[in-house]
Formats: sequence, C-alpha cells, structure tokens
Amino acid sequence: MLLIKKRIDKPSKFDVEISLPFDLRKKCRLKTVSADGEEVGIFLERGTILSDGDYLVSEDGRVVRVLAQDESLLHITQGSARSLAQLAYHIGNRHVSLEIDDDCLRIGYDEVLKDMVEGLGAKTQAVSAPFHPENGAYGGGHSHGSEHGRGPIIHEFSKGAG
Repeated sequence: MLLIKKRIDKPSKFDVEISLPFDLRKKCRLKTVSADGEEVGIFLERGTILSDGDYLVSEDGRVVRVLAQDESLLHITQGSARSLAQLAYHIGNRHVSLEIDDDCLRIGYDEVLKDMVEGLGAKTQAVSAPFHPENGAYGGGHSHGSEHGRGPIIHEFSKGAG
C-alpha cells in the first residue's frame, strides 16, 4: 500500500495519480486506489482539503497528483449578480457545499434543492464535472486564490488590508 502523510509544492514530475470526488478530498484520513490500481492510504493534517492539481509525497518518495473526479452536479444560473447572491444565501442556509463562479453556482445534484432554486426563478442543468466548493469563512486546508479565477477567501483578509 502506498502511504501518504505529506503535501508538497508542484514538482517537475509525478509518479502516480488518484482521482477523488469532493467528499473524499475533504477527508484527512482515507483509503483509495490509484489510477493504476494500487491501494493508497492518506493520513494528512486535520482540516486538509485536497484540490485538483495538488501533489502529495508517499513514504517511499513517489509523487502523487490529485485529480478532482467528475461528479453529478446541479449547475445553477439566474439573471443578475444580485439574484445569484440571493440564491447562494438560500443554499448556504441549508449548509450545502457550494461552488461559486462569476455567472453560476454549482452544488451536488439534489432534487429537493433543484425544486427550491427553480422556485426562486433560477435555471438549472444537471452536469457531470469536477466539484470545487468554497472552503468557507474559516478555511480548512488551503485555497488556490486567484489561480482558479477567485480572489482570496474571507480569512485571508487582515485588519488594515486594502
């Protein structure tokens, strides 16, 4: 079994790939299988959230690239930025993981939430894609910041900044 206890910065090459849905990328302890069928045990610091393109190093020195696996998602759009923000508010009140982009929201596919957001005037579409929800106000793990087209998350702001 490939044992992993450490995340590393982007290396020049990698040896192994693992593809994980978000529910597994947010776990700090898990057992999975690599793309080539090898068992992988991950034991990371509590609060770690793995993102697409993260790199890990195994105890035997092999570099592992993390891929965000495609998932069943609900792609949500609505006219204005204000109406999209209102939808995000209502979804957030249900404590649902939420991906925010400039002109859309994405959540894990859920019929009840689909009915709710459509009832609020949104358009929805079922899609299969990697899921990259917000880490939340108190973080956990790390953020790719503007690398993925998003600014810093709220805990990255400090008094007197700006």
